[in-house]
Amino acid sequence: MAPNTHRKRATAAVAAAAGLLALGVGAPGATAATTPRIDLKVLVVDNGAGQVAAVTAELRNSGIPYATLDLTDTGRPKIDAAFLSDTVNGAPRAKYQGVVLPNEAPFGQGSAEQTALETYEKTFAVPQVDAYTWAHPEVGLDYTDQNGGWSGVLDGVRTQVTAAGTAGPFRYLDGPLTFEDNDPAVQESYGYAAHPREGFTSYLDAPTGGTLLGQYAHDGRRELVVTFAYNQYQKQFKVLARGIVEWLTQGVHLGQSRNYFSVHVDDVFAPDARWDSARNCTPGDIDCAGGNGEDTTTPIRMSADDATYAAQWQAAHGFTLDMVFNAGAGEEWKSENGGTDALTTRLLADRAKYRWVNHTYTHLFLGCVQDTTTVPWSCSKNAGGTTKYMSRADISAEISQNNSWASSHGLSTDRTELVTGEHSGLRTLPQQPDDNPNLAGALSANGVKWTGSDNSREPEQRSVGGALTVPRYPMNVYYNAGRAEEMADEYNWIYTSKADGGSGICENNATSTCLPAPLDTATGYADHIVPLEARTALGHAIGNDPRPHYVHQSNLAEDRILYPVLDRVLADYRAVYADNAPLQNPRQSAIGTELQRRGAWQAALAGGKVTAYRVGGTVTVTAPSGTQIPVTVPEGTKKQLLLGTAVFGTAYAGQRNDWTTPELLQSALKLTLPA
Repeated sequence: MAPNTHRKRATAAVAAAAGLLALGVGAPGATAATTPRIDLKVLVVDNGAGQVAAVTAELRNSGIPYATLDLTDTGRPKIDAAFLSDTVNGAPRAKYQGVVLPNEAPFGQGSAEQTALETYEKTFAVPQVDAYTWAHPEVGLDYTDQNGGWSGVLDGVRTQVTAAGTAGPFRYLDGPLTFEDNDPAVQESYGYAAHPREGFTSYLDAPTGGTLLGQYAHDGRRELVVTFAYNQYQKQFKVLARGIVEWLTQGVHLGQSRNYFSVHVDDVFAPDARWDSARNCTPGDIDCAGGNGEDTTTPIRMSADDATYAAQWQAAHGFTLDMVFNAGAGEEWKSENGGTDALTTRLLADRAKYRWVNHTYTHLFLGCVQDTTTVPWSCSKNAGGTTKYMSRADISAEISQNNSWASSHGLSTDRTELVTGEHSGLRTLPQQPDDNPNLAGALSANGVKWTGSDNSREPEQRSVGGALTVPRYPMNVYYNAGRAEEMADEYNWIYTSKADGGSGICENNATSTCLPAPLDTATGYADHIVPLEARTALGHAIGNDPRPHYVHQSNLAEDRILYPVLDRVLADYRAVYADNAPLQNPRQSAIGTELQRRGAWQAALAGGKVTAYRVGGTVTVTAPSGTQIPVTVPEGTKKQLLLGTAVFGTAYAGQRNDWTTPELLQSALKLTLPA
């Protein structure tokens, strides 16, 4: 909550008395003494700038209702008193709890629209975010050529959240924030660091001592002034976005945001094939030609020592891995290797230290029956020309046998969760454009509600019969690599041009870029791949994205190449965030539920079916029956029950938030804010 928020609330009615007549929203006397209603919705004035788009993305991703006024639309409505406020049941209503502008005065200083907006903000104590502006006195700052001010490129600059910031809207941060510098050849961020004037409180200081972000309180209004350029994908914005929103909404809003990081380790108990650096493919894969069909590589499989290390690493880092297992593949390996298996023995001894997810018994392909006589493979056809699919009975057996093995060996699983091998059974383009029609029935028969999918192919959750998908991020730590050198070698093949000895796949692919030169296979993994992949994963984690990441058991074997990536993600996170904002580490069913609730909430917002407002210290929300409502409020907020009250939500980042619904026999959710 921003400084002086309690005082602002207490004086809202006084401010209304001074400004309501100017807005023309009510008669003198009775209206001026009425506590105004503030709708929990944000007004975004958009001129097409990337900074406005970034703030808008944060609002949308958090589930905060907002309305956009497009300045490039010649037919847009004009900002005036009627656009911003009216009366409801005789009481004045502010239609927006906060305003996002591209800069401090996009309508022009002194213009009718700018004046109407500023009058509205004064009247209802509504804050304003200036998404990006330069340092000058009109925003409470000296010019950059005065008192040690500075302007220039901010790439790699180490900034510091101030004491006022950590005591206020940025209370979830406790370390310095270094601006991204991903490519020394590219300017990624620019800004103005200037000395604050009277009324300006800095929240983020540059090394020079000048401010880059802060509150300017003046003329009965408050502005959050941002003097550095950014976009929605940059680390510095993602880290600061929560605080910007909390300042804008005074810590009371619909929607919620947390930081998430879960990692699925696929193929546990099974071996994984190994990359062949001579043939530049993986023997055993359908598209790996040459070598007279022989596989001269050794499969990659964790050892008992690798399992011991995994348990120790978890304990040391306070992080739980999801072991996505194929028990039948492990049994096959055991029977082919003398009838004993130290790995399985070790993992079962430590079974309670992990979360376990069904990956099917033997990792069969559960989609169409593959015709491997061609490269790439195709779907086999029935006599009538229709696609031949794996049967429902065979799919069900793969699921149920793995469950039975887990039960008989003391593994605690959630049977509503499943990840099929290669996400098979789900549509696989281009060969299989539709789901296996037998998949939904098999999922239902085994009680599966959440089935993993590949986020790079299907980023949105969707239904498969009565089940829902849980999109998973593939990490660039390859399934067929147990050693750093072979990981770098395969990476070179994929991301190097043909002229430099690579596959050339990167040359005509809009989603990838070729390396300027091949990586040194001795150092390339640690020097290039680890920091790049850690940055990508951290970006997901701090972007309110609960989708899990997935790797393979091979990455915990031999050189144990996954751990440097995880170490980097966790260290970089903890270097910036305070203990009150821990990384959430949910299992697949919880992630699926979160995504499901978000989808329903966004549909309710888009359909105009949500009403939410604050009157004094009471928040009221109505939504379609059964809809889970996300709410974020200050510590000390209470939910009104049928009889009495209860503390609302769970603590996160210095606030309380949760999904909730009205109590039984109540038509609306009601919360009481702390005095």
